[in-house]
Amino acid sequence: MNNCILMAEIIQEPQLRHTPDGLELAEMTVEFPGTRAEDPSGTLRVVGWGNLAKEIHQGFHLGDRVLIEGRLGMHTINRPEGFKEKRAELTVQKIHSLGGGSITTASATVARNNTPTTLTTPTTPTTPLVNTPQPSYTEVAPANTSYERPSYAAPPQEEPDMDDIPF
Repeated sequence: MNNCILMAEIIQEPQLRHTPDGLELAEMTVEFPGTRAEDPSGTLRVVGWGNLAKEIHQGFHLGDRVLIEGRLGMHTINRPEGFKEKRAELTVQKIHSLGGGSITTASATVARNNTPTTLTTPTTPTTPLVNTPQPSYTEVAPANTSYERPSYAAPPQEEPDMDDIPF
């Protein structure tokens, strides 16, 4: 199953559009750090459908850090320069805000006929966030044990067969 989870920052304000048959569509661009320190950061187009598109447009803005769950797909685009370009696109199933004191969650479900149908469930914590003291633990170093590999003698070499026939 194609499933992708990405932690990123929104670098383009979510835009709400409508398809010809009236279905909502939210598009935005996110940026995520490279795998290594010297790697450049990557950007990705993110799309949400239906009620989830409304939630994304209303609840998420430029600069927000988010955790996005969804399906990763590739699209081919004909460029005006005369060549084709492949671009990745993430179709959102759930999105979680990582900033501030409350947690905002929006999720989508897809019907079996592959038509995007969405259900949203925004949630916020019901109890206040409180720093509770945690007991301190000391790490015990393992006893210094040395493991030696057993040595095995090599099998005795037989005298080579000088026969010209290889079988």
